[in-house]
Amino acid sequence: MTETSFGVRRANTILYCRAWRATVAFYRERLGLATSFENEWFVEFVLTDGAALSVADAGRATIVAVEGQGITLALLVDDLPALHERLHAAGVAVTPMRQRWGAWVFYCRDPEGHRIEFWTEAPAKGAQ
Repeated sequence: MTETSFGVRRANTILYCRAWRATVAFYRERLGLATSFENEWFVEFVLTDGAALSVADAGRATIVAVEGQGITLALLVDDLPALHERLHAAGVAVTPMRQRWGAWVFYCRDPEGHRIEFWTEAPAKGAQ
């Protein structure tokens, strides 16, 4: 794993959510993310060996939730068309795949309103 000049070895983005239970269910059941830690108000999901996404109950947090505004979670994935199809089949409202910035992308939102961007560097077969 590559380290930054100031020693970061792992990153964890924490989303503080009012719709905590629905948001946890979305990441666990709809997106299929595995958990590495959870308690009654906080769940940490595994993204990669060096990155995690956590969902915290805003009612128990020490900071104010942003209610899904001003945040995009951008995730580079291996097989964009397959993921798009799987999420659509799971009932996730996904946008059509499109080419932007020299990459293929599609978007969805979690129950709290956070925008999630899935993208790939390689041209996606079957993308429109």
